[in-house]
Amino acid sequence: MNLAHIHLLLNHWPIIGAFVGLFLFLVAFLANSDDLKQTSLAFFTLIALLTIPTYFSGDVANEVLRESSTQLPKELVNTHQGAALLSLVFMELTGGLALIGLWQFSRMSRPAPAPVARWNFTLVLILSIVTAGMMTATGNTGGAIRHPEILSAEDAASAVGAIGSKIVPSVSHFVTASSRWVWPVLETLHFLGLILIVAAIGGLNLRLLGFVKDLPVAPLHRLLPWGIAGLVINIITGILFFVGMPFFYAWNPLFHLKMAGVVVAGATLVLFNCTSAFRSWATLGPGEDPPAVAKFIAASSLILWLVIIVLGRYLPLTQESLRAGP
Repeated sequence: MNLAHIHLLLNHWPIIGAFVGLFLFLVAFLANSDDLKQTSLAFFTLIALLTIPTYFSGDVANEVLRESSTQLPKELVNTHQGAALLSLVFMELTGGLALIGLWQFSRMSRPAPAPVARWNFTLVLILSIVTAGMMTATGNTGGAIRHPEILSAEDAASAVGAIGSKIVPSVSHFVTASSRWVWPVLETLHFLGLILIVAAIGGLNLRLLGFVKDLPVAPLHRLLPWGIAGLVINIITGILFFVGMPFFYAWNPLFHLKMAGVVVAGATLVLFNCTSAFRSWATLGPGEDPPAVAKFIAASSLILWLVIIVLGRYLPLTQESLRAGP
């Protein structure tokens, strides 16, 4: 088993998940069920998190194929990579808006279709439909890589992939070669995102663990959008880093561990802090303790984010373990 198998293991989940999420979302609307709406929004957000390591693992799979005896048309691989990047972008947009919708639910004592919520749901619906189409194109071009005999060269060059294949080198050039200031600015934004995450999510977790018990939980919970904003900033800058220098990261085991941590920590944020499940704990007043399960989740979340920060800090220091790119 090699790293290419990780991509083969992951690549079906975003494609299937996009359609399952869209189906759940439509059923929630037809049934007018708040519980189903929350479920579909949470599902979109989780699939968006899982799509990130799926895309990242594709570069490793590409390199493994290039080193194998299998001869694949370069245009076909570039088309698939381009379609995958566009799918990633639209999936992250869908997941980000779904997370906003979840936050709205977590803030309502009795969830209702407020105007902002309806606006949010409409955008999620439109983006999820577009994302499903993007995922279809990505799946088709990926299937052609594994079974090139099923498509001719003309059939393989999808419009989505062709557009995306031009975006990938453009983004890479922008990040690494357009200006010497681009990378430092992205690093600064990435660091600011971490500050927001630690301040908002870390502060809330510390309160749940019993620190600063003089404070009620609700004001700290209201700061959570700043942590979500930090996560969004880090996802955007992280994707730009990877597209700019994929082989700096793709072969580093610390990067793989960091991505696994991001998915788990992000899922904890979605399911624990951004759903109606948190409402009973958000009402805790000064001096009140949450139940043991809340403390366990808070401790796990805090540890995960600290591990993610440490792994990210050590990435540049492990270059000797990286596999040189082409």
